[in-house]
Amino acid sequence: MPKNSKVTQREHSNEHVTESVADLLALEEPVDYKSSVLNVGGVPPPPRKNKGVEEPQDPGEERPAWNSKLQYILAQVGFSVGLGNVWRFPYLCQKNGGGAYLIPYFILLIIIGIPLFFLELAVGQRIRRGSIGVWNYVCPRLGGIGFSSCMVCFFVGLYYNVIIGWSIFYFFKSFQYPLPWSECPLVKNGSLSIVEPECDKSSATTYFWYREALDISNSISESGGLNWRMTLCLLAAWTIVCLAMIKGIQSSGKVMYFSSLFPYVVLLCFLVRGLLLRGAVDGIAHMFTPRLEKMLEPQVWREAATQVFFALGLGFGGVIAFSSYNKQDNNCHFDAALVSIINFVTSVLATLVVFAVLGFKANLMNEKCVVDNAEKIMGYLNSNVLSHDLIPPHVNFSHLTAQDYTEMYGVIRTVREGSFSELGLEPCQLEDELNKAVQGTGLAFIAFTEAMTHFPGSPFWSVMFFLMLINLGLGSMIGTMEGIITPIVDTFKVRKEIFTVCCCSLAFLIGLLFVQRSGNYFVTMFDDYSATLPLTIVVILENISVAWFYGTEKFMQDLTEMLGFRPSCFYFYMWKYVSPLCLVVLMFTSIIQMGLSPPGYSAWNEETASERFQSYPPWALGMCFTLITLAMLPVPVVFVARQFHLLSDGSNTLSVSYKKGRMMMKDMSNLEDNDETRFILSKVPSEAPSPMPNHRSYLGPEGPSSLETTNTSPNGRYGTGYLMPTTPESEL
Repeated sequence: MPKNSKVTQREHSNEHVTESVADLLALEEPVDYKSSVLNVGGVPPPPRKNKGVEEPQDPGEERPAWNSKLQYILAQVGFSVGLGNVWRFPYLCQKNGGGAYLIPYFILLIIIGIPLFFLELAVGQRIRRGSIGVWNYVCPRLGGIGFSSCMVCFFVGLYYNVIIGWSIFYFFKSFQYPLPWSECPLVKNGSLSIVEPECDKSSATTYFWYREALDISNSISESGGLNWRMTLCLLAAWTIVCLAMIKGIQSSGKVMYFSSLFPYVVLLCFLVRGLLLRGAVDGIAHMFTPRLEKMLEPQVWREAATQVFFALGLGFGGVIAFSSYNKQDNNCHFDAALVSIINFVTSVLATLVVFAVLGFKANLMNEKCVVDNAEKIMGYLNSNVLSHDLIPPHVNFSHLTAQDYTEMYGVIRTVREGSFSELGLEPCQLEDELNKAVQGTGLAFIAFTEAMTHFPGSPFWSVMFFLMLINLGLGSMIGTMEGIITPIVDTFKVRKEIFTVCCCSLAFLIGLLFVQRSGNYFVTMFDDYSATLPLTIVVILENISVAWFYGTEKFMQDLTEMLGFRPSCFYFYMWKYVSPLCLVVLMFTSIIQMGLSPPGYSAWNEETASERFQSYPPWALGMCFTLITLAMLPVPVVFVARQFHLLSDGSNTLSVSYKKGRMMMKDMSNLEDNDETRFILSKVPSEAPSPMPNHRSYLGPEGPSSLETTNTSPNGRYGTGYLMPTTPESEL
């Protein structure tokens, strides 16, 4: 090496010496990769054996890493397995043909879920940045994808944590015997105590949910002020999330050991207990009785695709954030298949539990129906409205079975065909009770709570159930917050602790919207409009940017170099053709469904003690479309700004420097175009850092860069010996 080279100056001086890439490529001798370390993006270098002491890495440049593979898998499972597995999947299974629904769901999991989940894991692990950095790097003009992901995560986190707050409220209320929602309260009416009319018209669990827990107003326009108990619960929920996030994956990863595994313990306990309940077999049988004709309905496939889409957390950025803390040689292909299968098995397990409990509840409700209608028949017999000859001789009203009532009901209906409707008798069929679909909050806070009041030791089971919901919610919330915090910290280099506290504080203040007496209606609004369509568009753009702008062939080659083997060509065709087509169809069907369904919500009416559909007022409609617009706005804004050069296009130029034997590479993405040219060709590079790694010859969609075209060495992509064999090319 020439003695006047800047690289050799480091042997005689402690000064920080910086060279351009052109200088390094012009050197007569390559630096031995065994004695120099390429440090990219803050990855800590391995210790050098030929030096006794090595200068410590700047802590601000170090990227955290998972303590173990198990911790990482649990984090991904905790994020993907959430409340939707417990109260959304069973509802869809019940609504869309029972066991027949599992067939389209599994097919769509294979052709949409696993390939796109693998794609997000791979780009996060390869580029080692959050969603903003990843999509800025893969396709700069579509860099707004990452910002849209952050916006959607923020909207979802706002109302998702409210559900955790509800679970906290019920959790603390469960430490009572009997449970406070087991019976209707009594009110004084003069000298008499009567059952609360609103409760008497509905049920004890329904009354407790709407009146005691939510203290709900009659419409979205009636704020009614803050519900102070739910406000405190929301504050507790955000405090827990903030404490879990504030130390990064070192603390949130440890939280996952409990929050990811505990729900499985509870589900297994509930399954064993549920199977011992009277009528549980009826519920399980109802679940696995397929109605195959349902598979011919497009709506079933649309809802199955939507559930696959959200079950794996695609588009939120949490998957990318978690995988960005992995080692470059981690087998993310195996991780994608494993987490997807665990998610599917968890959904089936939760559905078994739900149907066992619903079978028990259906039997109870059917028995109550038989008793109530038998009393009506006895009244008609005593008043001679009905003849005693209509009652079969073997029927005993003191021990009336469902079969006896069904037989008696059939005889009366046949004889009194003309005036039967005036009697007000109900058929009391168990199948009708099993077919009553209950979803979301209605399943968790009404149907399940009612069933648990009949369990022996009901407070114990209630505590376990709501503790499980809290853990499921926290696992998903940690992943959702990672989808916000990791990209922002990577891109803007803010202090993670300060930003986390500010983000959680802001979210709590905005979240006060959801703890008004009308707050439940806003939860429904955000759930319907802030996530479904925006996330579908985000994932479509993710798929297209990798498969068509970056190139599926190039991406497959990247995966081969990263994993050590070439993934199946199945993924090639899924990414390039099948998945984008399915996603576009899903997007248009979602738009059509939104257009056909009048925008509105189910409002609780205190007078009738029942729900009724109400249309959104004009200001609420404006709010709905504002949510969609704000979520998607970053995509066109960034595209236009970069198309007309109003914003840096994300082109990353490298500044390479030596300091005490260590070669360090810095990113120069914020240089002007002429500065970049001067940087490559001259010896006076700029020192402005950027969070993004650079290697246009490998990851840039624009084609070969000057670095790649000057490579004449048969020994590697770069024509130099600077690379460690295990150094990921994507960080160059």
